Amino acid sequence: MTSQSERLRIAVLISGGGRSLQNLIDRIRHGELDVEIAVVISSLSKVKGVERARAAGLPLAIIRTQDHPDVEEFSRRIAETLDAHRVGLVCQAGWTCFWRIPDRWLGKVMNIHPALLPKHGGKGFYGHHVHESVLAAGERESGCTVHLANNEYDAGPIIMQRKVPVLPGDTPDTLAERVFAQECIAYPAAIRLFAKGHLVVQDGQVYLHRPGRERLIPPHRTGTE
Repeated sequence: MTSQSERLRIAVLISGGGRSLQNLIDRIRHGELDVEIAVVISSLSKVKGVERARAAGLPLAIIRTQDHPDVEEFSRRIAETLDAHRVGLVCQAGWTCFWRIPDRWLGKVMNIHPALLPKHGGKGFYGHHVHESVLAAGERESGCTVHLANNEYDAGPIIMQRKVPVLPGDTPDTLAERVFAQECIAYPAAIRLFAKGHLVVQDGQVYLHRPGRERLIPPHRTGTE
């Protein structure tokens, strides 16, 4: 929880186009999200997300797996960067690389996934692979999930989900666009709750904490398009 005079400093981790990063930049600029992007970390140097970060004048670190001998060194470099920029919350936004989250960062790393976890998640399930899986399974609905990340792919306590219908004739592209529209709502909302100190984790579940009361945010209580 941050004081009224101190804005939450977040890091945004990207591996591609940076559309979720741009959404956060825009929400902050429009006064809809009262946080500060302290640093953007990209796992690739030549992606659109890097251009977006530079255009916004944000501190940027390129940390590529190929430049580090193993996952431990890669993870250490990320953690050092977070510490150097005094980050309070890490927001994975289209981040596709595994890094071992140190114990001191557990509960302070969010991820957004373009499906209704626990379905269609895990290693290799990112981007269009997710939407192709949803369509191949004949699902009638999809959506997005914001959760606290741990050291397993697409695992960790769910904060919130938002649903969209799967329509006849959908392609991975058309489904992706509808899901992304809900991501643009869900991620800022989850970050706001964290910034206000309203999220607590007990017994592997996320609770919404209000003064004098505490209630569970069930994963099935989702928003819809």
